Amino acid sequence: MTPNLAPIAIMVPVLGFAVWRRVRSQFGRQPIRRGRMIARIAVFAVIGVLAALGGMLNPRLLEGLAGGAVLGAMLGMFGLRLTRFERSPDGSDGYIPNPWIGGLLTALLVARLAWRFLVVMPQMEHLQTGAGAPPPIGNSPLTLLVFGLLIGYYITYFSGLLVHHRRFEQAQTAARTP
Repeated sequence: MTPNLAPIAIMVPVLGFAVWRRVRSQFGRQPIRRGRMIARIAVFAVIGVLAALGGMLNPRLLEGLAGGAVLGAMLGMFGLRLTRFERSPDGSDGYIPNPWIGGLLTALLVARLAWRFLVVMPQMEHLQTGAGAPPPIGNSPLTLLVFGLLIGYYITYFSGLLVHHRRFEQAQTAARTP
């Protein structure tokens, strides 16, 4: 295997597995796992801050990230309205997310990453042939808009799930006590 194909051979299966897990989690009943949700909120917040720090050098990148985060937060609020909470007969709490929103976000992310890969790959080959100065690869405001969309959506959605789950538990407790 040539050295330039080694990273691709490693990344494609890893990304494929990550996308498969993400799509699988958008269908059917999902258990409420408060610790994981809080950890995801923290991870997305850190990723958002790091992306914002990277965008400080180019205001267009920061605008893309901020615009995506605002749109993602609005989409997260809409997604919360479409989410159903339920308690199974064994007493465990769960929620059923809207599969269309998660599927749309996944498809948007995969499409944008595939497009960036198709744009950057010829530029990387150009660098390896030693044909003059490297062309500018740079980041794209549209890519950061998509990342901001995901960050805003998931921070809002998981925060809302935690709040709504607490309300759901209180309503269930109030219904049981006469």
